[in-house]
Amino acid sequence: MFYFLIFILFFFLSFFNHAWAEQKSKEADLEETSLGEIVVTATRTEKEVESAPASVSVVSKERIELKAPKTIDQALNDTSGLYIERLRGIMETRLSPITIRGISGQPRVLMLRDGVVLNDPTTGHARFGGFYPEDLERVEVVKGPFSSLYGGHAMGGVINFITKMPEKREFVFKSGYGSSWQRNEAWDDLRRFYISYGDKLWDKLNLFLSYGFQSTNGFPMELNVIDERRFQPPPNIFGYENTTTPKGERAFLIGDRGDNLWWDDGITFKLQYDFTKDTKIGFSIVRNRYEQNNNEPHTYLRDQSGNAVWSYGVSPPPRRVDENTFLSGGGGRIQNIYALDFESNLWKDLRMKLKLSYFHTERDWYVTPLSSATRFGCGSDPKQCATVTNTPADSYMIDIQFSLPIFTNQILTFGGSFRQDKGNTKEEYLRDWRDEKSTTTLSQEFRGKGRTYSFFIQDEIMIIHNLTAYLGFRQDWWKTYDGYIDKVGQSGYPRSYPTRSVSSFSPKFALVYKPFKDTTLRGSIGKAFRPPTIYELYRDFIPPDKILRMGNPDLEPEKVISWDLGIEQKLWKGSKISLTYFENYLKDLIYYRDLGQQRKQLVNVGKAESRGIEFEFEQKFEKWLRLFANITYTDSEIKENEASPRTVGCRLTYIPLWTVNSGVEIDKSGFSATLLGRYAAKRYLNDDNSDKINNVFNSLDPYFVVDGRIAYQITKFAKLGFSVENIFDRKYYTWHKAAGRSWFADITLKF
Repeated sequence: MFYFLIFILFFFLSFFNHAWAEQKSKEADLEETSLGEIVVTATRTEKEVESAPASVSVVSKERIELKAPKTIDQALNDTSGLYIERLRGIMETRLSPITIRGISGQPRVLMLRDGVVLNDPTTGHARFGGFYPEDLERVEVVKGPFSSLYGGHAMGGVINFITKMPEKREFVFKSGYGSSWQRNEAWDDLRRFYISYGDKLWDKLNLFLSYGFQSTNGFPMELNVIDERRFQPPPNIFGYENTTTPKGERAFLIGDRGDNLWWDDGITFKLQYDFTKDTKIGFSIVRNRYEQNNNEPHTYLRDQSGNAVWSYGVSPPPRRVDENTFLSGGGGRIQNIYALDFESNLWKDLRMKLKLSYFHTERDWYVTPLSSATRFGCGSDPKQCATVTNTPADSYMIDIQFSLPIFTNQILTFGGSFRQDKGNTKEEYLRDWRDEKSTTTLSQEFRGKGRTYSFFIQDEIMIIHNLTAYLGFRQDWWKTYDGYIDKVGQSGYPRSYPTRSVSSFSPKFALVYKPFKDTTLRGSIGKAFRPPTIYELYRDFIPPDKILRMGNPDLEPEKVISWDLGIEQKLWKGSKISLTYFENYLKDLIYYRDLGQQRKQLVNVGKAESRGIEFEFEQKFEKWLRLFANITYTDSEIKENEASPRTVGCRLTYIPLWTVNSGVEIDKSGFSATLLGRYAAKRYLNDDNSDKINNVFNSLDPYFVVDGRIAYQITKFAKLGFSVENIFDRKYYTWHKAAGRSWFADITLKF
């Protein structure tokens, strides 16, 4: 492996030196490939990146193909100001925290796919499983508050995954296999398959159809750590390891919960019919599925005869560690997205865009083994063997917008939207924790609905030829109703909750100034909000820490006021840099208040601030070599917290102080290669920042990893690729054990 790394390093250095020599000999100016690049997310209309009223990062189709990511969010893992925490690695499809400029949490970042909201109607999270990066035309990341155009969830920014629609016949087949460099240290037996067909028929009808599938036999990343000192294995049991919790408390590693098995698939169907040059209608269906589970768990404990030990008593009785501590239940999700788009010029320059969408979650389930569960099924009380929690949900949305040039220097964009959300969570007992369909009786039920009406308007004013102002606002009217909680057998239940409603005004102002041809200055200030989700309002649950966490039907929306100021400068040929300073002021944060007696409840408390700097550098040598680096510094701090005063002055959870990305991309004469290094500083899982110990289970460690890929176009239609992730095999934890070094080989056929 050492010689392989030396070869890769030598190869990249050789290309760099050759490129530099060619660059110095060129006399003609290089044409920037990003010049004229168009985005739509920042203003809801087409706009050049350098003229957008916000800091925008665009990941093009060419860059996605060079990187060959395995999930859509991996396409963004080198974007400045953006950090995605995958707590379960590549199989993390449910709750990956996303941070944009010091605002963390998926519910605080609006996720779109072709303009359709991906944030789940129940939890506010976006699920990445079953979406395939091969479908993408580009990804637009717009940073800063955007409730003025998009309403709730857009506190930190907007991420829009835009899928492709081929203009000519195109057939793509891609397949690959990979595994860990050393068995059981990373994702073993990772298989991927993708096929798509696109065409344009009769010069009017565009068609795109794709299907993708991937699966892995996983590796044992979920460790079984007993973190209470009084449960130390007795003297006649051996094989455990002494460790600590992230807080430094003594703990014992006694086994793992087996290899994490996982698969997902997804199908995309798109049609677009062009009536005229200015009038078209489109329809799309997306269906995603994923499922994860664990195979046979492993105990590291042995008795004096060398026999495996799965449970033991602790003196004084009746304290004991049982076999159920080694078990981890499965989970899965099936979701469908339907969308209808229509756009046309209604009158002269008045353009309309209409989008209707329906987000339907058929199933979203996970299993929790209980105290009587064993590796082979249930113990003496089948009713207490396990529970399965399932949350079907629906979201209907209508969005209409109009854009109209007025006078000679203004563009007016205005419209409105309606969104209806519904979620229903049922928790049922299982006869067998290994079979999520072996349900018996109802344990708990939570349900609720939400509804939002809104109106928005934005005026783009060219004050002078190189100075443009953007002034906009949005008014949202949010309502929650039909709230219901039933804890079967408990006094005082079921409970129903009255209708509540609030309104939110979200203004934004931005200036874009180009004093010189190669210089762009921009600044903005805006306000954004996020209404509480159905999950936060009505859901109670007990996570592995055994503390009851309760929702709160009286929660109010979170709010943020943000501003930023930035400059982008093109330097010598093929080079540009950018520097942005930002600040966020958050209030009414939704937070768990400790009620004592192993209970916590969500409440609106506290204020927080974050501020930081983004720096980006890029150097292109013609169109075949690109060097880049970006650094993000984010200083976040809790300023007020009545629920937990000891957290004042602490950093916000999941937000690294520093992130650094740097790399090189080569694409020349059929050969392509990428080398990417990524660094993230320490993050905290606890709001009091007490989890300071690194390199232990459940810690969020600082890390630096390097990923690389090479590919060669062996024929006009076929390309071979080979990639290595975590090249230097760094050992660290992101809650669970992070994946070590792994490899992946693939072939792509394109006709």
